[in-house]
Amino acid sequence: MDRPDVTATERVDAARNRARLLEAAARLVAERGAGHLTMQEVAEAAGVGKGTLFRRFGDRDGLLLALLSEAEAEFQETYTEGPPPLGPGAPPRDRLEAFGCALIERIAADADVGAALGRQVLHDRRHASDTGRAFHRHVSSLLREAGVDGDHDMLAHALLAFANFETTDYLYAGCGFSVARVQAGWVDLVRRMIRADGV
Repeated sequence: MDRPDVTATERVDAARNRARLLEAAARLVAERGAGHLTMQEVAEAAGVGKGTLFRRFGDRDGLLLALLSEAEAEFQETYTEGPPPLGPGAPPRDRLEAFGCALIERIAADADVGAALGRQVLHDRRHASDTGRAFHRHVSSLLREAGVDGDHDMLAHALLAFANFETTDYLYAGCGFSVARVQAGWVDLVRRMIRADGV
């Protein structure tokens, strides 16, 4: 008689447990906000020991980054597969303008779960996350596609520094600039890098 594939069963169980933990954490974030999320509460809500949660995600930041990845999945699909100008089919300059404007709008929106989660994660871990790397790859590839001279990776970091939480929060909440003005600043930066003819 064939033995059951224990490894495959363990993988299924692990995926099910991970989904249950993330579902419990997302429910708590929706009820109380990302800033009040604790590992103890998530473990209790999911019906597991706190040790299980730490083994799965490492620490609170690891859990928040997993939630952030889930929350950003829809936005990532929009800018990689959705309609132009954010998605494919528009010139790279138009896509880059739309991408930054969408990021800034989301950061300024009180109800955006991705923004709320991102604010709770340390700067360096957020940028090194799957979401942070995906944003950087996207901006860098659009700069390359547009034929911009220079170090595309470094220029992508420079552009994204304008549209991150710290800068946008400072300009929007700290300086009282409107979202439209911050977005106009992004568009101006992009147009200084990429002319309308792509040169």
